Amino acid sequence: MTSPDWIAVDWGTSNLRVWAIDADGAPLETKFSEDGMNKLAPKQFEEALIGLIEPWLAPQGATEVIACGMVGSRQGWLEAPYKSAPCAPPVELTEVATRDKRINVHICAGISQADPPDVMRGEETQIAGLLAAQPDFCGTVCLPGTHSKWVKIDAGQILGFVTFMTGEIYELLATRSVLRHSMGASGWDSAAYQQGASEALHDPVAVDAVLFGLRAKSLLGNQTIGQARARLSGLLVGMEVAGARRFWQDHEVVVIGAADPARHYADVLQIAGVSCAVHDAEAMCLAGLQFFRRRLARQ
Repeated sequence: MTSPDWIAVDWGTSNLRVWAIDADGAPLETKFSEDGMNKLAPKQFEEALIGLIEPWLAPQGATEVIACGMVGSRQGWLEAPYKSAPCAPPVELTEVATRDKRINVHICAGISQADPPDVMRGEETQIAGLLAAQPDFCGTVCLPGTHSKWVKIDAGQILGFVTFMTGEIYELLATRSVLRHSMGASGWDSAAYQQGASEALHDPVAVDAVLFGLRAKSLLGNQTIGQARARLSGLLVGMEVAGARRFWQDHEVVVIGAADPARHYADVLQIAGVSCAVHDAEAMCLAGLQFFRRRLARQ
């Protein structure tokens, strides 16, 4: 493969994904590794990146690299500043000093919110990708994940947002609590998921009172592992969607996420009476990075 014009990087807590991009903005090749932020010390980021992209680098000159996500967090390669909401997805990029002169690395800024306190890193790039395609979008963007975001958008501006720790809470309950004895690494039951979501939407305050019932039902032989996993997920996502009502009620909603999480959130929104469009998180992230690259090229 000829050397790319530039390299796009999505560097999260758990994973690293890179794209080689040609001069027309089209991806030539993509690569993936599990060298996420939580596995690396700050001095290890450059080595991890070079190990993945070295075959793409030209021997002469520096290839532009634009990275988003947790790589710019306080625990990442270099802390990139936050831009305060309300604001447009920030095009400010922080340059990173590198030992390898074949790369010129810039990290995207995050977004902060003062009241109530909240921050995002990576989601702003996906939103930039959505707005690049739909600049007149007015409504709410839901971004499922370990820490899900609900974001209000109007006139190209991120007006405000809220974070739910639903994915992390699920992981803790499924692997660290007494419920772990009823869970497994695989198995799913759509009916159990929808049942749990409906219960939580109807009475989110009561979710804590029914969680132990997942363990009891397994002990009594009335529930499979797949049913337990799915119902726990449905209860937690349903509780989140109920808590985010002010974001989706009477608003246009777009879900940006990986295939399964996005579909699961769309299912719960449908139970709540809300139809929504669904977009792939990877595609929106790449579109956002391409938008930031175009803005950088004009400077």
